[in-house]
Amino acid sequence: MKYAKLGNSGLIVSKLSFGAMTFGAHPSAPSVYKVDKENALRMIDQSLEAGINFFDTADGYADGQSEEMLGDILKIKRKEVIIATKVGFRTGDAIIQAGLSKQHILYACEQSLKRLKTDYIDLYILHKEDPFTPLEETLEALNYLIVSGKVRYIGFSNWSAWKAATAYQIQKSNGWATFCNGQMNYSLVGRDVEQDIIPFMQYAGIGMSVWSPLAGGFLSGKYTRENLKDTENRLSAFDLLPFDKEFGFQVIDTLEKLAQQHQASVSQIALAWLLTKPVISSIIIGASKISQLENNLQAIHITLSASEIALLDNLTKPRWLYPHWFNQQMIDAMTVSTIPTPQPNHHF
Repeated sequence: MKYAKLGNSGLIVSKLSFGAMTFGAHPSAPSVYKVDKENALRMIDQSLEAGINFFDTADGYADGQSEEMLGDILKIKRKEVIIATKVGFRTGDAIIQAGLSKQHILYACEQSLKRLKTDYIDLYILHKEDPFTPLEETLEALNYLIVSGKVRYIGFSNWSAWKAATAYQIQKSNGWATFCNGQMNYSLVGRDVEQDIIPFMQYAGIGMSVWSPLAGGFLSGKYTRENLKDTENRLSAFDLLPFDKEFGFQVIDTLEKLAQQHQASVSQIALAWLLTKPVISSIIIGASKISQLENNLQAIHITLSASEIALLDNLTKPRWLYPHWFNQQMIDAMTVSTIPTPQPNHHF
């Protein structure tokens, strides 16, 4: 396994982390929540054996079952692992049991601690934006949790760049604990974060952890144009990510060629490409089968050449949005090729 600091913090995390979203069973998403305790134990053991020390869950996964199962399995290894969980999604029928208010954050943290069977959370992540709660209230609550010792580090997930940047400045101005992590969606068919989020995170020294690096399993290579709509497929029931599937299959075609050259799988090449991105501290790999986990763990051993990285970069390059296309044109116009070559000075 390879390891990295989580942003500019001193927290050392494995470059591949384990995502426990599939743990449990719940009618809200049966195609996602389907790993029982026995298979969960096997997956955690396999992850630990591979050198993973970073485990991710959320209070909203399977109505808390994911946290409970992860806590049960990791309690004997608690001092050797890093546990991340999240807050923000609805966890009850009451109107106040959701969002990022101080009331809900403090309550949700206590409930997560109980389910995880621990007295501290290594990384506590705001799972989504809350348009109804002032940022100052949310950030003060997080700082309180750190001062109280219940949380060690904090992060955000699925936030827009402007909100994350504003929050970071509020934290700095008040002397509060700052974000060291942004958990975002990033893959070969979803590179939106490159335009605003990544530049901000690099400026602020925030490390990215990546959710759904295989685009909900699409980049595993198991889907074809013919079977994509089969009712047995996860994507037929849980197709969250909005990307052009035909474009996706073109990406798969290229990944298959590279996979053959490396004697690897399509998913391993897709993950290996992400591992080349400097902003990424860790990539979350989830699984519903032990074979999927074993396959994805091997991505850490694949090294893509500069030409292979460039091939995938160019193939999946996102369309620039305004004002990025304008600014890029201005940068291009100011390249060294447009600067007159200095003439030699013959005056001695």
